[in-house]
Amino acid sequence: MQFELERLGVHDSVEAVFPPSELADFLADLPATVDVVGDDEIAACDAVVTLEHREAFLECDWVHSIQAGVDRFPFDEFEANDVVLTNSTGIHDRTVGETVAGYLLSFSRRLHDLLANQRERRWERPAWDDGFTLPGKTACVVGTGTLGRGVAETLGGLGLEVWGVRRSDEPVPGFDEIYTNDWLLEAVGDADFVIVTVPLTDETHHLFDAEAFDAMRADAYFVNVARGPVVDEPALIDALESDAIAGAALDVFEEEPLPEDSPLWAMDEVIVTPHCAAYTRDYFRDVGEIVRENVSRLETGEELYNRVV
Repeated sequence: MQFELERLGVHDSVEAVFPPSELADFLADLPATVDVVGDDEIAACDAVVTLEHREAFLECDWVHSIQAGVDRFPFDEFEANDVVLTNSTGIHDRTVGETVAGYLLSFSRRLHDLLANQRERRWERPAWDDGFTLPGKTACVVGTGTLGRGVAETLGGLGLEVWGVRRSDEPVPGFDEIYTNDWLLEAVGDADFVIVTVPLTDETHHLFDAEAFDAMRADAYFVNVARGPVVDEPALIDALESDAIAGAALDVFEEEPLPEDSPLWAMDEVIVTPHCAAYTRDYFRDVGEIVRENVSRLETGEELYNRVV
């Protein structure tokens, strides 16, 4: 595709992740005006970089999502209005991988318990048989895309054996073994840690339900850094309350922010983080490099990088 880019807006919704002015300043040398814009200024933009969706984007030529997930954007409407949608796939592999490693280290070295003790000024060591080390443990990563590969690379460096679950059984770098989707229950049934990194689609909605949690070992931990609706949250809560699984680390939820009355907040073996697994001080630069690359491609008429619609 090709169009004349005169004004690129950085939508103020990105404030939830980084200051929009940081990205605007980073892109100030582009051959177009780059401004921070609110909802009332979208119509004056040819392209917009955003976190959230707005109906006014249908009047733009190009919309770039600062996240890899684009389930919030109406694909059919974008196509009907000839709006191009690109995303930020490829920038979160290491950051999400390190966050997942942090979760696993918290469980294995009981760091979440120790932090809770510190807040209450309580000097209490873990029980002699509570802690363990990660080498030799198994992690089943459901989804072998950018996030899954980043998780696999990081956990492999910590000595874990890493399995992947995906559509085909073709080998994937960083994974010791691959299962197809049909073998999901068997794959999660043998793992010490089950980690979800799939995008949210019709097929993955509530992929992890009561049956999936029943298939997991009672001493296994569940991690979700994908999207909240990939998990049937009441089924997860039931599994945790009944000790059907050992615990969970959750960065995403069916309703965000997580409601104050959710029982997940008070569970000892649950780590709750506010959808920030990919956050880093370089986030805006990583997004900016993709935008910069695509502005260059606009000028040459090449296909845009990370084009979704």
